[in-house]
Amino acid sequence: MNAPVSETLDATVRRSYATLLGYLASRAGGDLAAAEDALSEALLAAVKQWPGQGIPDKPEGWLLAVARRRLTDEQRRHATRERLSDAMQHAFESAEELAESGDGFPDERMKLLFVCAHPAIDEALRTPLMLQVVLGLDAQAIASAFLVAPAAMAQRLVRAKAKIKAAAIPFEVPERHNWDERLSFVLDAIYAAFTRGWQSSRDDETGRDMASEAIRLGEVAATLVPDEPEALGLLSLMLHCHARRSARMDATGRYVPLDAQDPAGWDHPMIDRAEALLRKAAEVGRPGRFQIEAAIQSAHAQCVVTGRVEWPVVAALYELLATFTPAIGARIGHAIASARAFGAERGLALLESLPEERLRDHQPYWAARGHLLAEAGLTSDARAAYERAIGLCDDQAVRAYLWERLRGL
Repeated sequence: MNAPVSETLDATVRRSYATLLGYLASRAGGDLAAAEDALSEALLAAVKQWPGQGIPDKPEGWLLAVARRRLTDEQRRHATRERLSDAMQHAFESAEELAESGDGFPDERMKLLFVCAHPAIDEALRTPLMLQVVLGLDAQAIASAFLVAPAAMAQRLVRAKAKIKAAAIPFEVPERHNWDERLSFVLDAIYAAFTRGWQSSRDDETGRDMASEAIRLGEVAATLVPDEPEALGLLSLMLHCHARRSARMDATGRYVPLDAQDPAGWDHPMIDRAEALLRKAAEVGRPGRFQIEAAIQSAHAQCVVTGRVEWPVVAALYELLATFTPAIGARIGHAIASARAFGAERGLALLESLPEERLRDHQPYWAARGHLLAEAGLTSDARAAYERAIGLCDDQAVRAYLWERLRGL
């Protein structure tokens, strides 16, 4: 495959895969697996045909047309129950015309998210399923995030998609009174995708796209439920973090930790919007995990005004966060903030209280431990912790930063 075709196809997949998949699945009776197969065949056809025929003016429209034909042919080969109705056929043709015209077609990703969060799906698989079908992560990346073998995760995801078809789960955003049991999983998946994208390197275009897409989905969620404080809190949190993304690396590509960043490099209008969203969420009077995490980021942002971070406030917020989520990251954050506020010994004591079985391969824990041991003057132990953190780190810039800290001992 020549370079222009490869670049165009890669960009199209990053930009529109989930949107195309959502539209196909919604017009195929919610058969997610069939829609995935049809879209995969369309992508394979593009790899074979575009080098000889040329890149189409509307790549999304081309892919949609081919995938729609594959779905139509497949369903016509099956029983009457599974054939496309005239109305469904018309919907496909209308979508194809819209995509070809450049006017766009309905974005069904929120419907996909709510389908994957249906109570019929195993609770442990809802977020992984959303990460794969809506946000494009492969089974290996998802398995790594959830500490599961890739083959096992792939099998579970296949079974979950079969469950969607077997249970005839409606492909729709449910009525508001049915949101409560699904919304938290939808927000979790959006944040997981944002985190993965935000943490990617500056050269990782796919990661940047994923972070931006997660913010767009967060905007949609906040619009759908403007009175839901956690949706507002999530959007505030993502905007606070994204506003500082360009400051995470210096001009040479070196990693810059938050407390060493130059606030002049932050996106201040984005921070202002994040602050407004957080205030709106707080007015509801129903705190939650994402609101507290956004408040922690807000406390860091206040250094623009005050010239310092109020670490006792940050430590108190992390302590409150730990009552809303079992995430080990919240407790590590509490330890670091407590060390800044009350001394390294306090932070180390909190790290020592964490369950050992969850820390063996947890890179942020070993990096935090190395920092606090170094501050406490325990150089030998700090060196061992840094070495462990470096061995577990897959981010080149962060690894280089940790090497610098290690050599500085």
